[in-house]
Amino acid sequence: MAQKVLLTGGAGFIGSHTFVELTKAGYQVVILDNFSNADRGVLDRLEVISGEKVVHVDGNVLDESLLTRVFAEHTFDAVIHFAALKAVGESTEKPLDYLTTNISGLYTLLNVMKAAGVFRLVFSSSATVYGQPDQLPVPETAPRSFNNPYGYTKLVCEQSLEQVATADDRWAFGILRYFNPAGAHETGLIGEDPNDIPNNLMPYIAKVATGELEKLSVFGDDYDTPDGTGVRDYIHVMDLARGHVQSVDALLNTNEGHTVNLGTGTGYSVMDMLRAYEQAAGKELPYQMCPRRAGDVASVYGDPTKARDVLGFEAERGLDDMCESSWNWVSRRKNT
Repeated sequence: MAQKVLLTGGAGFIGSHTFVELTKAGYQVVILDNFSNADRGVLDRLEVISGEKVVHVDGNVLDESLLTRVFAEHTFDAVIHFAALKAVGESTEKPLDYLTTNISGLYTLLNVMKAAGVFRLVFSSSATVYGQPDQLPVPETAPRSFNNPYGYTKLVCEQSLEQVATADDRWAFGILRYFNPAGAHETGLIGEDPNDIPNNLMPYIAKVATGELEKLSVFGDDYDTPDGTGVRDYIHVMDLARGHVQSVDALLNTNEGHTVNLGTGTGYSVMDMLRAYEQAAGKELPYQMCPRRAGDVASVYGDPTKARDVLGFEAERGLDDMCESSWNWVSRRKNT
């Protein structure tokens, strides 16, 4: 009988692509999402891609009675927890929302899992837990810190999981740290579609390419990088989704937890991204140079060696694939 996974936040950008990879790997999947940052239409598109009926529950991870009911109705082998607020800038304006949703949401989920006897969880963490790293590429052993309330919530969640696992050896957690997911499914049926002005670079460039935004603002051109613009680690969302499946596999097969970076190990600058997207879209895209933003660092990218050693994970898609699949997605969406 197929093993069953609960996917909280499973209708979102990363969650929806992970659903595709989980079903392809033979897992049964139940999506829990309150659609605060996801389009309900993604469920229909997931059925087209997977060829399977999507089982989903409308709800919030803060709703303990709802979660209890879901765990009573299904026998889960593991949970992948995406459901969280994720905009760095917004977190500085609404810290209480982030503390409540991200931290209390995890605690509520863990309590219900424990009561149901489910002790395997993959946690969607973030490279923000490295704060401003002093070595590149960043290894998992680097000191942890935070620069904003969002990063603080991810750090608290990681530390909480570590304490729970130390106190009770029935638990095994997969903590996955990643930087900037990009790209879309090759069908062009699902991808990243922020409701407002995007917080991340690629969806912003994509909206410039479709004409929804006038131009890209490049914050800082005097960093100590090859072209002066900030360098970050980007990973194709389908590679990232596969990494989550490999994490679940490892938890269920070895009963041991792990904390790993998921990435390419390569940093791309803002201008690298812009030029690659221009190539994919077949046109020049307008941009303007602006002063640096407070808190931004010159370069951040992770060392994915441990993920390869522990999970067998390696990113297979590069920057061109990210840009081409993103453009396929946004241009299809724009024309429908």
